[in-house]
Amino acid sequence: MEKSKKFFKEADKNTLALFGIALLIFALMGIFAPGSFLGIANLQGMCIQFPEYGILALGMMLAMISGGIDLSLVGIANFSSIIGSIVMIKTGGSGTSILLGIGAALIVGALCGTFNGFLIGYLRIPAMLVTLCGLQLYTGLGLAVTKGPALTGLPESYSLLANGAFFGIPIALLIFIMVFLIVAYILRATVYGQHVLYMGTNDIASKYSGIHNLKITITTYLIGGMLGAVSGILMASHYNSAKADYGSSYTLLTLLIVVLGGTAPEGGKGKVAGVAMAVIVLQLVSSAFNILRVNSFVKTFVWGLLLLAIMIITKVVESKKKE
Repeated sequence: MEKSKKFFKEADKNTLALFGIALLIFALMGIFAPGSFLGIANLQGMCIQFPEYGILALGMMLAMISGGIDLSLVGIANFSSIIGSIVMIKTGGSGTSILLGIGAALIVGALCGTFNGFLIGYLRIPAMLVTLCGLQLYTGLGLAVTKGPALTGLPESYSLLANGAFFGIPIALLIFIMVFLIVAYILRATVYGQHVLYMGTNDIASKYSGIHNLKITITTYLIGGMLGAVSGILMASHYNSAKADYGSSYTLLTLLIVVLGGTAPEGGKGKVAGVAMAVIVLQLVSSAFNILRVNSFVKTFVWGLLLLAIMIITKVVESKKKE
């Protein structure tokens, strides 16, 4: 109990620190580029962009809390969106066909996640190997279905899901908030949420305490697969097309977000609020880079360097605490 309270206090400090960084970025960009950075168009653009990888980060967070990792999320997102797009096109492109396509994408995401969870939980294959192979598998399936080029011809109304607004608020942002609240509720108020934390802390102890580790593992990756599908639905809506290589940089980005948000790479620790705050901070940094015309290759290098630095700092701090 004491350990649990200590963890939540630390997670709160981490979230507050990220909030402070966000305010600092706003202040600096307000000085250097107030017209472009603080403009309504830029703020709305940011709200359209970050839900795609923000939802993927929530799936990555669940996997890492359980003591694993999910590198296949981008592949699941694209493959799900491709299948969903085919259903929409084949059923005529009406409002009903859009719903059928979204349903098909969610089912595909759930099946891919369940397959990952089965291999990890039942066959005891390391999560990194399973999901890395899964990324290639689902990307390859997407390429086999589309033959390479983007799948176009989606209903025009479908693009409103990612690009439209409801009373001035981007619909993509509303979807992100809804998913954020659902995942937060699952982790904090359900038996599964407690069990996945215990399993991530010590899977042997959780097994002997009566927790069904296989069921928790499969459920975790199933939820992750569905979150990947939601992200894929938004990506396809954003471009009004589906392709096997959309969001190729999101795997590194989601890892960075989850670690920056306070989720422990070894499992057992993580908070949705920290991940959400990390998503916002990285979107602000990305937007600042774009406005200041920083090369995209430099941006990718900075993400990788930042991820490495955070993991080293976290390891050093933990080592000092044990001394």
